[in-house]
Amino acid sequence: MSTISLMKDTVRVVLEKKQLHNVVAKVGLVLDISGSMRALYKNGTVQKVVERILAVASQFDDDGALDVWVYDNEFSRLPAVTEKDFVDYVNQRILADDSIHKYGRNDEPKVMKDVLQKYLTEEPSELPVFLVFINDGGCKSGIKKFIVNSSIQPIFWQFVGIGDSNFDVLQKLDTMEGRFVDNANFFHFDDIEQVSDDELYDRLLDEFPLWLKEARAKGILK
Repeated sequence: MSTISLMKDTVRVVLEKKQLHNVVAKVGLVLDISGSMRALYKNGTVQKVVERILAVASQFDDDGALDVWVYDNEFSRLPAVTEKDFVDYVNQRILADDSIHKYGRNDEPKVMKDVLQKYLTEEPSELPVFLVFINDGGCKSGIKKFIVNSSIQPIFWQFVGIGDSNFDVLQKLDTMEGRFVDNANFFHFDDIEQVSDDELYDRLLDEFPLWLKEARAKGILK
């Protein structure tokens, strides 16, 4: 628990700096589990990512839980992770579950449709959604439709690229036309394990405050 506590302290400092300390939001995490991600699941990198994003959820989220999805050419909506059950979450809930499709090709639109289904149809709320989307390259251009269509909804997509693959689709997010508000951001790390918590949280929460302000101004959020 001490590791999570340290990360929570770091998140708290970043939230204060970005004037987000009073924000309540739902937090979700979508994890690429295509074939090229296999080593990152096996060596503990993905488990560490879950823990680092859980620290954000613990400060932001209405119930302190982190909603989780994994996807390749199929997707699975997983049990939410909390501070009570994050230890060995990836091994127990993902790798040991034979019903979860793993190490295929990546197909982002399928999982994005389910994310919207959960937050907009099954569990509609006036709270904003901060959705972290981890991808190691080759993202399908079909994501554009979902980002454009959800630009009138209270959801912000924060894409994080890891590794040294092709991120052409994600790099065009900032210039994507047809949106009511700019509801998505992308940044990339060659090796997320080498990135400090300070830098990760600073980058993660860089554009979210701008979106919150614009979403409130345009009536998406109260």
